[in-house]
Amino acid sequence: MIEPSAPDPNATIAYHLREPVRASRLGDPRTAARTGQPDLARRAVLEKSRGRLVLAAAGFGLLFGAVALKATIATVIDPREPRRIAQPRSTATPSAEPVTGRAPITDRNGEILAVSLPVTALYANPRQVENPAEVAQRLARVLPQLDASRLVGRLSGERQFSYLARALTPREKQAVNDLGIAGLHFEEGERRYYPQGRAAVHVLGNVDVDGAGLSGMERYHDERLRARPHDPLRTSIDIRVQLALRDAVAKAIDDYTGIGGAGVVLDINTGEIMAMVSLPDYDAGDIGAATTEQRFNRVTVGTYEPGSTFKLLTAAAALEFGTANVNTSSFNASSPIRYGRFTISDYKGKGRWLTFPEVLAYSSNLGAAHMAQGFGPQRQREFMQRMGMLSRIGVEITETALPLVPPANGWRDINMLTIAFGHGISVTPLHVVSGVAAIANGGILRQPTLLAQPPGTVREGTRVVSERTSETMRRLMRLVVTDGSGKGADVPGYFVGGKTGTAQKTGPRGGYLPNKRIAAFVGAFPMNAPRYAVYVMVDEPNPNARSHGYATAGWVAAPAAGSVIARIAPVLGLVPENPQEPSILQAVGIPLQPGRPGPRPATASAPAARPGTTAAPPASPTRPATTPAIAPRPATPQPVPSTPTLAPPVPLRVTELDQMREQSVSRIRFSMAAQAATLTRPESHEAR
Repeated sequence: MIEPSAPDPNATIAYHLREPVRASRLGDPRTAARTGQPDLARRAVLEKSRGRLVLAAAGFGLLFGAVALKATIATVIDPREPRRIAQPRSTATPSAEPVTGRAPITDRNGEILAVSLPVTALYANPRQVENPAEVAQRLARVLPQLDASRLVGRLSGERQFSYLARALTPREKQAVNDLGIAGLHFEEGERRYYPQGRAAVHVLGNVDVDGAGLSGMERYHDERLRARPHDPLRTSIDIRVQLALRDAVAKAIDDYTGIGGAGVVLDINTGEIMAMVSLPDYDAGDIGAATTEQRFNRVTVGTYEPGSTFKLLTAAAALEFGTANVNTSSFNASSPIRYGRFTISDYKGKGRWLTFPEVLAYSSNLGAAHMAQGFGPQRQREFMQRMGMLSRIGVEITETALPLVPPANGWRDINMLTIAFGHGISVTPLHVVSGVAAIANGGILRQPTLLAQPPGTVREGTRVVSERTSETMRRLMRLVVTDGSGKGADVPGYFVGGKTGTAQKTGPRGGYLPNKRIAAFVGAFPMNAPRYAVYVMVDEPNPNARSHGYATAGWVAAPAAGSVIARIAPVLGLVPENPQEPSILQAVGIPLQPGRPGPRPATASAPAARPGTTAAPPASPTRPATTPAIAPRPATPQPVPSTPTLAPPVPLRVTELDQMREQSVSRIRFSMAAQAATLTRPESHEAR
């Protein structure tokens, strides 16, 4: 039995456990009777542990909640980390538009012609280099392109910056880095590359070490290329046509040992330059090794006397002014023209009166001079100005030249006579091909362009001749190739038309240089529906065995133009037509001697023409005075071996089919006679 005054053992346990409330409960005698002392102590410990566990669980819950929230933000709401990881992977794949400070240049089909690529430059701080000679030797071993002796100079001195190499490959950079040389540093930059090498180098131009344009389109469009680095500049050049033209011009230069050459292919309906070649050229990626002659652009900077190619302009002017008629006009080519101390004559001339088509087919200087007398010097100059021959041509490169022409107050009769056949005036090849393109395309002169035009674009131009004159000139240009000096340019199925031109070169002090000439051909194809104009020129060609000792345009430039057309026409999508198609032959055909009369009685020779005037042939007594007479025949026939016998004139009132058949027979006979004469006297068929 427990005494009331004795201390309660349960109260002592409650005090030690610091639980006053439970102690009061334990102080209840009834409770103490039911619960043992060990159980009470265990329950107190469990209650304390439970509180700690709840606190720990809450802490871990907050921690995992924070981790889950962070993972949700990083993967769902704002996945920043995956973006940073994916970015290097996307840049590892090749891209058509590299991230650089200068836009690429492409051809019309998207082929890259010029592009800037990131590179690593190596430079040194000479103050930090301890042994320049040793460092130079070690660098030369890993970078063989560097000269050790020059490296010593760049690694020495008190300066703090010196370039050692401008462009290192990743492997070269790692090799230099592995040397562990103090004072060597790397700098990230970019370099301009030209994947096509020499192709179109005079069109593209070059940039300097800092990426600024130096020449060509790189200089002309420098601001645009810098301002829009992700937008490629699309040119009108077709690299396939460019390579074909370069091969043909290079072969002509090599065959005739010329000092240079030039070539142009032009879309006559849009003015787009499909190809532009100037030889000799150089590797666009190594401008430092290029000579002045190689950097010279003969197409836009070189000015040359165009020679007989200008007879196309003279004929077009005569038709446009109405001073001559292609069917009835004839011109005296039987005797030279003397003007003061000057004498104009024909090279391998016919020595007789020539019809309008014969003047072009046989490339008669006398006929062209008499043709120009019909409209005079004033209108000749106006026509040349209209054709753009007196001003600098507009094209998207900086290297262009101003033609060399007589002043307005000095354009006299002698200038008129010589300019009629392409002497006494100097223009660039681009002037010539642009003018001939206008004559062939219906009479619209368009400024040539090096920028690709959207399909279906109709560029504005200036009408320089009528459509009727253009149609007649196409027939005459075709006649030159089929029956005249341009036979070598003919390609079956493409109905090529054009004109040859051989001009002597002038010396630095004036006057013409002996045996120094320019041989050129300019034309268009197909003449029934003209699409492209072609110009090929060889500078100072020399004769070879195949040319029978001649080096004029008919031997040199015309065959080169024909080879160009044969290669590029299929590439440009032109399908050859039947060479004997009657409708096409009728559209492009014209006889050499339209309306030639029958034999007439012999008459006295015509008096010599006065300087600056055209001698008129005597009128036939059996024909009206308005009908132009043909050359008078001497009483004693004189054989002309180089002139083949022509077919009799085509009778009037015949069907178109019969007319075309007669014209075909006439041309076959002419060709057979020409071949026979060539076998016996090749010099009689020398082409101008």
